[in-house]
Amino acid sequence: MSSGRRLRIVSIAHPATSSEAGRLRYRHLASRPDVDLHLVMPEVWKEFGRTITAVPSNESFPVHRLPIRLAEAGPMKWYLHFYPALRRLLRELDPDVIHLWEEPWSIVALQAQLSRGRAAVVLEVDQNILKRLPPPFEAIRKFVLGRTDHVLSRSPDATDVVRARGYTGPVTPIGYGVDLATFTPADASPPRSADRPLRLGYVGRLVVEKGLDDALKALARSNSAATLSIMGEGPHEAHLCQRVQELGLGDRVDIRGWEAPTVVASFLQSLDALLLLTRTTNAVREQFGRVIIEAQACGIPVIGSTCGAIPDVIGDGGWIVPEQDPERLCQLIDELSLNRTELGPRSRAARANVLKRFTYDAVATAIEVACKAADQSRSASRAMRPQRLQASR
Repeated sequence: MSSGRRLRIVSIAHPATSSEAGRLRYRHLASRPDVDLHLVMPEVWKEFGRTITAVPSNESFPVHRLPIRLAEAGPMKWYLHFYPALRRLLRELDPDVIHLWEEPWSIVALQAQLSRGRAAVVLEVDQNILKRLPPPFEAIRKFVLGRTDHVLSRSPDATDVVRARGYTGPVTPIGYGVDLATFTPADASPPRSADRPLRLGYVGRLVVEKGLDDALKALARSNSAATLSIMGEGPHEAHLCQRVQELGLGDRVDIRGWEAPTVVASFLQSLDALLLLTRTTNAVREQFGRVIIEAQACGIPVIGSTCGAIPDVIGDGGWIVPEQDPERLCQLIDELSLNRTELGPRSRAARANVLKRFTYDAVATAIEVACKAADQSRSASRAMRPQRLQASR
Protein backbone atom coordinates (compact mmCIF):
# COMPACT_ATOMS: atom_id res chain seq x y z
CA MET A 1 0.00 0.00 0.00
CA SER A 2 1.50 3.30 -1.04
CA SER A 3 1.92 6.11 1.46
CA GLY A 4 -1.18 8.23 2.02
CA ARG A 5 -3.55 5.77 0.33
CA ARG A 6 -6.09 3.55 2.00
CA LEU A 7 -5.64 -0.20 1.63
CA ARG A 8 -7.48 -1.12 -1.55
CA ILE A 9 -9.18 -4.50 -1.17
CA VAL A 10 -11.03 -6.24 -3.98
CA SER A 11 -13.22 -8.97 -2.49
CA ILE A 12 -14.54 -11.62 -4.89
CA ALA A 13 -17.49 -13.45 -3.34
CA HIS A 14 -20.37 -15.33 -4.88
CA PRO A 15 -22.18 -15.47 -1.45
CA ALA A 16 -22.47 -11.67 -1.62
CA THR A 17 -25.01 -12.00 -4.43
CA SER A 18 -27.59 -12.32 -1.65
CA SER A 19 -28.03 -8.89 -0.10
CA GLU A 20 -29.74 -10.46 2.92
CA ALA A 21 -26.83 -12.37 4.43
CA GLY A 22 -23.79 -12.25 2.18
CA ARG A 23 -23.30 -8.51 1.98
CA LEU A 24 -23.66 -7.20 5.53
CA ARG A 25 -20.06 -8.04 6.46
CA TYR A 26 -18.86 -5.75 3.68
CA ARG A 27 -20.70 -2.73 5.03
CA HIS A 28 -18.74 -3.07 8.24
CA LEU A 29 -15.48 -3.62 6.37
CA ALA A 30 -16.03 -0.64 4.07
CA SER A 31 -16.68 1.62 7.07
CA ARG A 32 -13.10 1.18 8.28
CA PRO A 33 -11.17 4.44 7.70
CA ASP A 34 -8.08 2.68 6.32
CA VAL A 35 -9.98 0.48 3.82
CA ASP A 36 -10.95 1.22 0.20
CA LEU A 37 -13.25 -1.71 -0.62
CA HIS A 38 -14.48 -2.97 -3.98
CA LEU A 39 -16.85 -5.96 -4.03
CA VAL A 40 -17.14 -8.33 -7.02
CA MET A 41 -20.08 -10.74 -7.33
CA PRO A 42 -22.02 -12.60 -10.04
CA GLU A 43 -24.91 -10.84 -11.73
CA VAL A 44 -26.89 -14.06 -11.33
CA TRP A 45 -26.18 -17.00 -9.02
CA LYS A 46 -27.83 -20.44 -8.84
CA GLU A 47 -27.78 -22.48 -5.65
CA PHE A 48 -29.91 -25.30 -4.18
CA GLY A 49 -32.39 -24.91 -7.04
CA ARG A 50 -32.78 -21.15 -6.48
CA THR A 51 -31.79 -18.38 -8.88
CA ILE A 52 -30.51 -15.26 -7.12
CA THR A 53 -30.17 -11.99 -9.03
CA ALA A 54 -27.78 -9.41 -7.60
CA VAL A 55 -29.99 -6.35 -7.34
CA PRO A 56 -28.41 -2.90 -7.65
CA SER A 57 -27.49 -1.64 -4.22
CA ASN A 58 -27.15 1.69 -2.49
CA GLU A 59 -23.94 0.66 -0.76
CA SER A 60 -21.42 3.29 0.26
CA PHE A 61 -18.70 1.34 -1.57
CA PRO A 62 -18.37 0.18 -5.20
CA VAL A 63 -20.13 -3.09 -6.07
CA HIS A 64 -19.23 -4.75 -9.36
CA ARG A 65 -21.94 -7.13 -10.60
CA LEU A 66 -20.27 -9.11 -13.36
CA PRO A 67 -21.48 -11.83 -15.74
CA ILE A 68 -20.11 -15.31 -15.06
CA ARG A 69 -19.65 -18.36 -17.27
CA LEU A 70 -20.15 -22.06 -16.42
CA ALA A 71 -22.38 -21.32 -13.46
CA GLU A 72 -23.70 -24.89 -13.20
CA ALA A 73 -21.32 -26.94 -15.33
CA GLY A 74 -19.40 -30.08 -14.43
CA PRO A 75 -19.30 -32.31 -11.33
CA MET A 76 -18.03 -29.56 -9.04
CA LYS A 77 -20.99 -27.29 -9.86
CA TRP A 78 -20.30 -23.96 -8.08
CA TYR A 79 -16.54 -24.08 -8.54
CA LEU A 80 -16.34 -24.00 -12.34
CA HIS A 81 -17.70 -20.49 -12.79
CA PHE A 82 -15.43 -17.61 -13.78
CA TYR A 83 -15.67 -13.89 -14.67
CA PRO A 84 -14.72 -12.98 -18.26
CA ALA A 85 -14.19 -9.34 -17.24
CA LEU A 86 -12.19 -9.95 -14.06
CA ARG A 87 -8.67 -9.47 -15.44
CA ARG A 88 -9.55 -6.10 -16.95
CA LEU A 89 -11.26 -4.95 -13.74
CA LEU A 90 -8.26 -5.91 -11.60
CA ARG A 91 -5.94 -3.99 -13.93
CA GLU A 92 -8.14 -0.91 -13.62
CA LEU A 93 -8.47 -1.11 -9.83
CA ASP A 94 -4.84 -2.12 -9.11
CA PRO A 95 -5.70 -3.52 -5.65
CA ASP A 96 -3.28 -3.97 -2.77
CA VAL A 97 -5.10 -7.15 -1.74
CA ILE A 98 -7.47 -9.58 -3.43
CA HIS A 99 -9.74 -11.28 -0.90
CA LEU A 100 -11.45 -14.45 -2.12
CA TRP A 101 -14.53 -15.86 -0.40
CA GLU A 102 -14.09 -18.95 -2.59
CA GLU A 103 -12.45 -22.34 -2.09
CA PRO A 104 -8.86 -22.79 -3.36
CA TRP A 105 -9.78 -25.32 -6.06
CA SER A 106 -12.31 -22.98 -7.68
CA ILE A 107 -11.72 -21.61 -11.16
CA VAL A 108 -12.28 -18.12 -9.74
CA ALA A 109 -9.41 -18.60 -7.28
CA LEU A 110 -7.15 -19.72 -10.15
CA GLN A 111 -8.30 -16.78 -12.25
CA ALA A 112 -7.54 -14.32 -9.44
CA GLN A 113 -4.08 -15.78 -8.87
CA LEU A 114 -3.23 -15.50 -12.56
CA SER A 115 -4.54 -11.91 -12.70
CA ARG A 116 -3.29 -10.63 -9.35
CA GLY A 117 -0.50 -8.35 -10.55
CA ARG A 118 1.20 -6.84 -7.50
CA ALA A 119 -1.68 -7.67 -5.12
CA ALA A 120 -1.45 -9.97 -2.13
CA VAL A 121 -4.04 -12.77 -2.04
CA VAL A 122 -6.12 -13.63 1.03
CA LEU A 123 -8.21 -16.79 0.83
CA GLU A 124 -11.25 -17.56 3.03
CA VAL A 125 -11.82 -21.31 3.41
CA ASP A 126 -14.62 -23.51 4.75
CA GLN A 127 -13.83 -27.00 3.44
CA ASN A 128 -13.11 -29.23 6.45
CA ILE A 129 -12.88 -32.73 4.92
CA LEU A 130 -9.55 -33.77 3.44
CA LYS A 131 -10.05 -35.64 0.19
CA ARG A 132 -8.25 -35.84 -3.11
CA LEU A 133 -10.09 -33.90 -5.78
CA PRO A 134 -10.54 -35.07 -9.38
CA PRO A 135 -8.41 -33.46 -12.12
CA PRO A 136 -7.84 -30.60 -12.61
CA PHE A 137 -9.07 -29.38 -9.21
CA GLU A 138 -6.30 -30.94 -7.11
CA ALA A 139 -3.68 -29.22 -9.28
CA ILE A 140 -5.58 -25.92 -9.07
CA ARG A 141 -5.71 -26.18 -5.26
CA LYS A 142 -1.97 -26.82 -5.04
CA PHE A 143 -1.21 -23.88 -7.36
CA VAL A 144 -3.53 -21.47 -5.53
CA LEU A 145 -2.43 -22.42 -2.00
CA GLY A 146 1.23 -22.23 -2.97
CA ARG A 147 0.78 -18.57 -3.93
CA THR A 148 -1.66 -17.44 -1.23
CA ASP A 149 -0.34 -14.89 1.27
CA HIS A 150 -2.84 -15.38 4.10
CA VAL A 151 -5.71 -17.76 4.90
CA LEU A 152 -8.90 -16.92 6.79
CA SER A 153 -10.15 -20.23 8.21
CA ARG A 154 -13.67 -21.08 9.38
CA SER A 155 -12.51 -23.90 11.69
CA PRO A 156 -9.43 -25.83 12.88
CA ASP A 157 -10.46 -28.68 10.55
CA ALA A 158 -10.47 -26.27 7.60
CA THR A 159 -6.97 -25.16 8.60
CA ASP A 160 -5.82 -28.78 8.72
CA VAL A 161 -7.09 -29.31 5.18
CA VAL A 162 -5.13 -26.42 3.63
CA ARG A 163 -2.03 -27.35 5.64
CA ALA A 164 -2.26 -30.93 4.38
CA ARG A 165 -2.40 -29.59 0.83
CA GLY A 166 0.76 -27.52 1.10
CA TYR A 167 -0.19 -24.13 2.55
CA THR A 168 2.51 -22.96 4.99
CA GLY A 169 1.60 -19.31 5.55
CA PRO A 170 -0.25 -17.48 8.34
CA VAL A 171 -3.86 -18.30 9.29
CA THR A 172 -6.45 -16.07 10.95
CA PRO A 173 -9.68 -17.61 12.32
CA ILE A 174 -12.94 -16.17 10.98
CA GLY A 175 -16.54 -16.93 11.86
CA TYR A 176 -19.78 -15.93 10.21
CA GLY A 177 -21.69 -12.88 11.29
CA VAL A 178 -25.34 -12.54 12.23
CA ASP A 179 -27.67 -9.64 11.57
CA LEU A 180 -28.37 -8.38 15.08
CA ALA A 181 -31.08 -6.05 13.82
CA THR A 182 -33.12 -9.05 12.68
CA PHE A 183 -32.02 -11.81 15.03
CA THR A 184 -32.57 -10.40 18.47
CA PRO A 185 -34.29 -11.56 21.67
CA ALA A 186 -38.05 -11.23 21.76
CA ASP A 187 -39.55 -8.26 23.53
CA ALA A 188 -40.08 -8.79 27.24
CA SER A 189 -43.05 -11.06 27.85
CA PRO A 190 -44.51 -12.96 30.83
CA PRO A 191 -42.46 -16.03 31.84
CA ARG A 192 -43.40 -19.17 29.98
CA SER A 193 -45.49 -21.59 32.02
CA ALA A 194 -43.54 -24.52 33.43
CA ASP A 195 -46.47 -26.74 32.43
CA ARG A 196 -46.14 -25.85 28.75
CA PRO A 197 -44.36 -28.58 26.73
CA LEU A 198 -40.73 -27.92 25.87
CA ARG A 199 -40.66 -26.41 22.37
CA LEU A 200 -37.78 -27.51 20.15
CA GLY A 201 -37.08 -26.35 16.60
CA TYR A 202 -34.96 -26.83 13.52
CA VAL A 203 -34.21 -24.49 10.60
CA GLY A 204 -32.38 -25.73 7.53
CA ARG A 205 -32.32 -28.13 4.62
CA LEU A 206 -34.32 -31.33 4.99
CA VAL A 207 -31.64 -33.89 4.17
CA VAL A 208 -30.81 -37.13 5.93
CA GLU A 209 -27.41 -35.83 7.10
CA LYS A 210 -29.06 -33.27 9.39
CA GLY A 211 -30.13 -36.00 11.80
CA LEU A 212 -33.81 -35.15 12.08
CA ASP A 213 -34.63 -38.86 12.18
CA ASP A 214 -32.74 -38.97 15.49
CA ALA A 215 -34.84 -36.09 16.80
CA LEU A 216 -38.07 -37.90 15.91
CA LYS A 217 -36.88 -41.10 17.61
CA ALA A 218 -35.92 -39.14 20.72
CA LEU A 219 -39.34 -37.45 20.87
CA ALA A 220 -41.11 -40.79 20.44
CA ARG A 221 -39.15 -42.28 23.36
CA SER A 222 -39.47 -39.22 25.59
CA ASN A 223 -41.62 -39.29 28.71
CA SER A 224 -42.32 -35.59 28.16
CA ALA A 225 -44.78 -33.87 25.83
CA ALA A 226 -41.98 -31.90 24.10
CA THR A 227 -42.76 -30.67 20.59
CA LEU A 228 -40.65 -30.11 17.47
CA SER A 229 -41.26 -27.46 14.81
CA ILE A 230 -39.27 -27.80 11.57
CA MET A 231 -38.71 -24.98 9.07
CA GLY A 232 -37.10 -25.89 5.77
CA GLU A 233 -37.33 -27.81 2.53
CA GLY A 234 -35.45 -30.65 0.90
CA PRO A 235 -35.53 -34.19 -0.49
CA HIS A 236 -35.95 -35.82 2.96
CA GLU A 237 -39.26 -34.07 3.69
CA ALA A 238 -41.57 -36.86 2.50
CA HIS A 239 -39.68 -39.43 4.58
CA LEU A 240 -39.86 -37.21 7.66
CA CYS A 241 -43.60 -36.75 7.24
CA GLN A 242 -44.00 -40.51 6.98
CA ARG A 243 -41.92 -41.10 10.12
CA VAL A 244 -43.97 -38.53 12.06
CA GLN A 245 -47.08 -40.56 11.33
CA GLU A 246 -45.44 -43.93 11.98
CA LEU A 247 -44.17 -42.77 15.38
CA GLY A 248 -47.51 -41.22 16.37
CA LEU A 249 -46.09 -37.71 16.56
CA GLY A 250 -48.66 -35.95 14.41
CA ASP A 251 -49.79 -33.66 17.24
CA ARG A 252 -46.23 -32.90 18.39
CA VAL A 253 -44.31 -32.24 15.16
CA ASP A 254 -45.03 -29.71 12.40
CA ILE A 255 -43.11 -28.96 9.21
CA ARG A 256 -43.24 -25.73 7.24
CA GLY A 257 -41.31 -24.27 4.28
CA TRP A 258 -38.69 -21.56 4.00
CA GLU A 259 -39.58 -18.08 5.23
CA ALA A 260 -38.08 -14.58 5.12
CA PRO A 261 -35.38 -13.78 7.73
CA THR A 262 -37.78 -11.75 9.88
CA VAL A 263 -40.17 -14.73 10.05
CA VAL A 264 -37.26 -17.06 10.81
CA ALA A 265 -36.27 -14.78 13.68
CA SER A 266 -39.82 -14.83 15.11
CA PHE A 267 -39.85 -18.61 14.77
CA LEU A 268 -36.55 -18.93 16.65
CA GLN A 269 -37.72 -16.56 19.39
CA SER A 270 -40.67 -18.89 20.06
CA LEU A 271 -38.41 -21.87 20.87
CA ASP A 272 -36.90 -23.14 24.09
CA ALA A 273 -33.98 -24.66 22.18
CA LEU A 274 -32.83 -25.21 18.60
CA LEU A 275 -31.62 -28.60 17.31
CA LEU A 276 -28.71 -29.15 14.93
CA LEU A 277 -27.88 -32.87 14.93
CA THR A 278 -25.71 -33.17 11.81
CA ARG A 279 -24.16 -36.60 11.15
CA THR A 280 -20.59 -37.02 9.92
CA THR A 281 -20.24 -38.90 6.62
CA ASN A 282 -17.52 -39.26 4.02
CA ALA A 283 -18.91 -36.15 2.34
CA VAL A 284 -20.43 -34.19 5.23
CA ARG A 285 -18.90 -32.57 8.32
CA GLU A 286 -20.62 -29.45 9.61
CA GLN A 287 -18.47 -26.50 8.53
CA PHE A 288 -20.09 -23.95 10.83
CA GLY A 289 -23.87 -24.08 11.27
CA ARG A 290 -24.99 -20.52 10.69
CA VAL A 291 -28.43 -21.19 12.19
CA ILE A 292 -26.66 -21.74 15.52
CA ILE A 293 -25.66 -18.11 15.80
CA GLU A 294 -29.01 -16.89 14.45
CA ALA A 295 -30.76 -18.76 17.27
CA GLN A 296 -28.22 -17.67 19.87
CA ALA A 297 -28.56 -14.04 18.77
CA CYS A 298 -32.25 -14.44 19.67
CA GLY A 299 -31.22 -15.74 23.09
CA ILE A 300 -32.14 -19.33 22.19
CA PRO A 301 -29.68 -22.05 23.28
CA VAL A 302 -28.78 -24.86 20.90
CA ILE A 303 -28.66 -28.63 21.26
CA GLY A 304 -26.00 -29.76 18.82
CA SER A 305 -24.21 -32.94 17.83
CA THR A 306 -20.47 -33.55 17.97
CA CYS A 307 -20.21 -33.13 14.18
CA GLY A 308 -17.51 -30.83 12.81
CA ALA A 309 -17.54 -27.24 14.05
CA ILE A 310 -20.85 -27.47 15.94
CA PRO A 311 -19.42 -27.80 19.50
CA ASP A 312 -16.98 -24.92 19.00
CA VAL A 313 -19.62 -22.60 17.55
CA ILE A 314 -22.15 -23.38 20.29
CA GLY A 315 -19.64 -22.74 23.05
CA ASP A 316 -21.38 -22.36 26.42
CA GLY A 317 -24.68 -21.44 24.78
CA GLY A 318 -26.21 -24.89 24.65
CA TRP A 319 -25.65 -28.61 24.99
CA ILE A 320 -23.73 -31.22 22.96
CA VAL A 321 -24.96 -34.79 22.41
CA PRO A 322 -23.21 -37.60 20.50
CA GLU A 323 -24.05 -38.02 16.81
CA GLN A 324 -26.82 -40.49 15.99
CA ASP A 325 -27.66 -41.04 19.66
CA PRO A 326 -31.41 -40.53 20.07
CA GLU A 327 -31.30 -42.15 23.52
CA ARG A 328 -28.97 -39.44 24.89
CA LEU A 329 -31.02 -36.75 23.20
CA CYS A 330 -34.15 -38.22 24.75
CA GLN A 331 -32.55 -38.06 28.21
CA LEU A 332 -31.64 -34.41 27.69
CA ILE A 333 -35.15 -33.54 26.49
CA ASP A 334 -36.64 -35.22 29.57
CA GLU A 335 -34.19 -33.45 31.88
CA LEU A 336 -34.97 -30.03 30.40
CA SER A 337 -38.70 -30.73 30.43
CA LEU A 338 -38.63 -31.57 34.14
CA ASN A 339 -36.27 -28.77 35.14
CA ARG A 340 -36.30 -25.53 33.10
CA THR A 341 -33.89 -23.67 35.40
CA GLU A 342 -30.91 -24.29 33.08
CA LEU A 343 -32.61 -22.65 30.10
CA GLY A 344 -32.12 -19.11 31.43
CA PRO A 345 -28.34 -19.29 32.00
CA ARG A 346 -27.81 -21.07 28.66
CA SER A 347 -29.92 -18.44 26.93
CA ARG A 348 -27.77 -15.64 28.34
CA ALA A 349 -24.58 -17.52 27.46
CA ALA A 350 -25.87 -18.03 23.90
CA ARG A 351 -26.45 -14.33 23.35
CA ALA A 352 -23.08 -13.46 24.92
CA ASN A 353 -21.34 -15.99 22.64
CA VAL A 354 -22.67 -14.22 19.55
CA LEU A 355 -21.86 -10.71 20.79
CA LYS A 356 -18.30 -11.75 21.56
CA ARG A 357 -17.47 -13.87 18.50
CA PHE A 358 -20.00 -13.67 15.67
CA THR A 359 -20.94 -10.10 14.88
CA TYR A 360 -20.38 -8.68 11.40
CA ASP A 361 -17.95 -6.26 12.99
CA ALA A 362 -15.87 -9.22 14.23
CA VAL A 363 -15.91 -10.70 10.71
CA ALA A 364 -14.83 -7.38 9.21
CA THR A 365 -12.01 -7.09 11.74
CA ALA A 366 -10.70 -10.55 10.83
CA ILE A 367 -10.69 -9.68 7.12
CA GLU A 368 -9.03 -6.30 7.71
CA VAL A 369 -6.32 -7.77 9.95
CA ALA A 370 -5.54 -10.56 7.46
CA CYS A 371 -5.47 -8.20 4.47
CA LYS A 372 -3.18 -5.71 6.21
CA ALA A 373 -0.82 -8.49 7.26
CA ALA A 374 -0.77 -9.92 3.73
CA ASP A 375 -0.09 -6.51 2.19
CA GLN A 376 2.73 -5.78 4.62
CA SER A 377 4.30 -9.19 4.04
CA ARG A 378 4.13 -8.84 0.26
CA SER A 379 5.48 -5.28 0.39
CA ALA A 380 8.40 -6.44 2.54
CA SER A 381 9.07 -9.28 0.11
CA ARG A 382 9.15 -6.86 -2.82
CA ALA A 383 11.52 -4.57 -0.94
CA MET A 384 13.90 -7.47 -0.32
CA ARG A 385 14.14 -8.50 -3.98
CA PRO A 386 16.57 -5.73 -5.08
CA GLN A 387 18.82 -6.57 -2.11
CA ARG A 388 18.82 -10.25 -3.00
CA LEU A 389 19.53 -9.46 -6.64
CA GLN A 390 22.41 -7.17 -5.61
CA ALA A 391 23.84 -9.82 -3.31
CA SER A 392 23.74 -12.48 -6.04
CA ARG A 393 25.81 -10.39 -8.45
